[in-house]
Amino acid sequence: MIFLKVSKATDRGKVRESNEDACAFIPPDTYVVADGMGGYAAGEVASAMLVDVFAEMFSDAVHECGEKALLHAVQAANSKILCAAAASEARKGMGTTVVALQYRENAAYWAHVGDSRLYLLRKGVLRRLTRDHSFVQDLVDRGSITEEEARNHPKKNLLTRAVGVEEKLVVDTGSFTIEAGDIFLLCSDGLTNMVGEAAIRETLQGESADKARTLVELALLAGGLDNITAIVVECDERG
Repeated sequence: MIFLKVSKATDRGKVRESNEDACAFIPPDTYVVADGMGGYAAGEVASAMLVDVFAEMFSDAVHECGEKALLHAVQAANSKILCAAAASEARKGMGTTVVALQYRENAAYWAHVGDSRLYLLRKGVLRRLTRDHSFVQDLVDRGSITEEEARNHPKKNLLTRAVGVEEKLVVDTGSFTIEAGDIFLLCSDGLTNMVGEAAIRETLQGESADKARTLVELALLAGGLDNITAIVVECDERG
């Protein structure tokens, strides 16, 4: 069977006054990271609401699992955030990213909106499984700028898709088979804007007992310009 070791960490960073990221491991099989946005702490409210919806839907030992279940959870969070924003002037325009991972036996499922990311390290190769829904990602896809230029672009935080902003929300989902030795990383852009993929790969391959905290510390050392969140899920095979 596949055994999963989980570490998670989040930090306000060195610049932001509050932490608008939210994350959770929801036993037995669901992981989620959300990066909120909106003034007057509204981003913090939006990300927390999304994680709460996931907890409500997936905390029971017996629950729906898979791409469709994750899609429904994101859509439910979208509706809840929209309603909360409509009821409060201070919360208008709030929203959040989401990246979520679920597993059932040897199958993994994910859902994604925004620029939080899901990575898979398999046999020494780091792959990004999600595509950022952002202005700069569109520029990269068109060949207008490089990935490195995107990390430093003045509009790198401009999203083209987020949870809680519009009634009609397109959610990216996917699935694949888990292999022993796989390592997954769910993270907010506060990590990936500060730490390159080579350093991420090296950390995930390393011997740290708390890889999520190690990654967050690397982002802090690089400047910690945003909230930073990471969940690392390590898969091993046991008898």
